[in-house]
Order: sequence, then C-alpha cells, then structure tokens
Amino acid sequence: MATLKDVAKASGLTVGTVSRVLNNRGYISDKTREKVYQVMKELNYQPNEMARSLSKQKNNTIGIILPQIEHPYFAKVLGRLEKEASKRGYRTTVFVSKNKEEREEECIEMCKSARVAGVVLCSGCFGTEKFTGLDFPLITLERSIDQATSGIECDNYQGGVVATELLIEKGCKKLMYIGGRSAGDSIAMPGDYREVGFKDTCEKYHVEHMVMVTDKEQFDTLEYYSFVRNKLEKNPDVDGVFASSDIIGAYVLQACRDLSISVPQNMKIVGFDDVNIAQFTTPGLTTIHQPVEQMAEQAISDIAMIDAGKVVPSRTVFPVTLVERGTT
Repeated sequence: MATLKDVAKASGLTVGTVSRVLNNRGYISDKTREKVYQVMKELNYQPNEMARSLSKQKNNTIGIILPQIEHPYFAKVLGRLEKEASKRGYRTTVFVSKNKEEREEECIEMCKSARVAGVVLCSGCFGTEKFTGLDFPLITLERSIDQATSGIECDNYQGGVVATELLIEKGCKKLMYIGGRSAGDSIAMPGDYREVGFKDTCEKYHVEHMVMVTDKEQFDTLEYYSFVRNKLEKNPDVDGVFASSDIIGAYVLQACRDLSISVPQNMKIVGFDDVNIAQFTTPGLTTIHQPVEQMAEQAISDIAMIDAGKVVPSRTVFPVTLVERGTT
C-alpha cells in the first residue's frame, strides 16, 4: 500500500508539501496540486481518513515557541500574540527553546502531544526535519523554513536601506554595521537581510563601511558590551552605526558614553525593532519600527483561518517605518 512518502518521492516534492495539498494548507500552485493528485491516482494512494479525522480533533490551544523571554523584542512579541489569541478564544502555551537544538525538538514534540491548534515559531530553527509532516499549522515569525504553513516577517532589507540612507544623509562618512549571527547550526533568518540592505546601500552611495558580527548572546550584557566597545575603540574614524537590534544600539550608546564619544555630534546610531528601551535611552534611540502588533495579529489570524478550512498566504511581509529620535 502506497504511503505519503511514496507520493512525495514520486512527485519529486517534500512530504510537507504533499501534506499541505491533502490538508489544503498554505499556498499551493494549481500545477503542484494537480501533480500530487495525479501521482496519488497512479499509486492508488488512499489517505487514512480516520487518522486525518483524529488529527483534526485539536484543542483551542496555540503553542508559542520562543528562543527566550528575557529579550525585550520577544517579550513584546509574546504579549501581542497572547492578546490576539485571547481575542479569538484561544489559550496559549509558551515554550522556551533557549536557542538549543535539542530543546527546540522537545518543544515540537510537546506541541504534538498536546494536540495544539497551531504553533507560532519564533525560535532559532536549527534543523528543519522535525517540522516535516506536522499535523497542525506552523506559522513562523521572522523565521524562514520550507515546512512552514505561513511565514510572517517585516521588510528587513528595506529597514537596512532606510537606516543606512539616514546615516548617510546626516553626513556620516564611515559606517559600521553591528549585528548577530545565529549560533551553532541555526539556519539563516529574514533578519539577516538587514545587513544586506546596509551593504547594498553603502555600495550604492560609495560610502566606506564595515560589518561586525558575532554569535555572542545579545542579552549577556557584559560580554556583548565588551564586543561593541572593542570594535569602536579599534575603529575611531567610524561616525555612524547601524545596529541590528535596539539592544545592540543601547550597547553602542553606552560604549560611546564610556569612550567620551559625543552622540549625535560625533557618532550617529540607528537601531532596529523599536522596543521600549529605544524610548528610554539618553538620548532616545533612532530606530526602525517593526510592526509587531500587526505581525502577531496575522499569525493568530492564519491559525484561525486554517481552523476554519480556509487557505492562507504562504508568506506575508509587513513594511517598516523610521522612528527618528536623539541619536541621529
């Protein structure tokens, strides 16, 4: 008897794609859908309706997987997701992966056992095999994996462009990008395009620039602060910094203060995210606003629509906006 894997192999598609065709989840082109149905017919594949029926007996809980909850950005995301879920009558269960691959796998297994209505994934995504063949919708926030039912992100590239153009317009002659790299074997993420936008813009305007990245944990204050201060000390001619998050931007601001570098007179700084800390630094941190409220609303809406048997877009990108404060 043919299996789902047999259909996937004969179709030249992933098991996840075939599963989405059968369950009408995510965007699937008509060509792909027809191909799957043709192979099913050729192999005489019969979906196990009983198993599919049982798998649909979900509860009204949405699993939320975060890498950590101490970071202001993820705290903001969690608050908005819980608020939107409550509006639609869902409960939420929060899982923290601590940026560990084995913990991420445990979180997914717990979601399977709990028969959740869906999962919103904000974690690091180390390997994607564990996301294959899930019987619930997987919505990613600022993460990018093929197995996701729907991916939601902000326009990270444009954010990088806007931040860099502002620094150039303000007269900066040598720019530095300070950002993070995911530790270990974590896959690339949409946020990496902030760096790409920075580099492309510097090259477009022929502005001298440099990129400083590390896999050090941003919330390990002393270690990350030391990294930032060291880069500024070694590059005294840098007069503009684009930080890939507001946390990093705050470290840059503190390092400038400790090194007696005047902000914004001799150094201009732009962050990213627009979390609360950006409003309370002195001076206030200019930043790129990420529309977390709308992104969270879209994530919960996607799960509700799938629950109702509707198809959701495979990818949604929200625009970002510049919030100018005292560091520029």
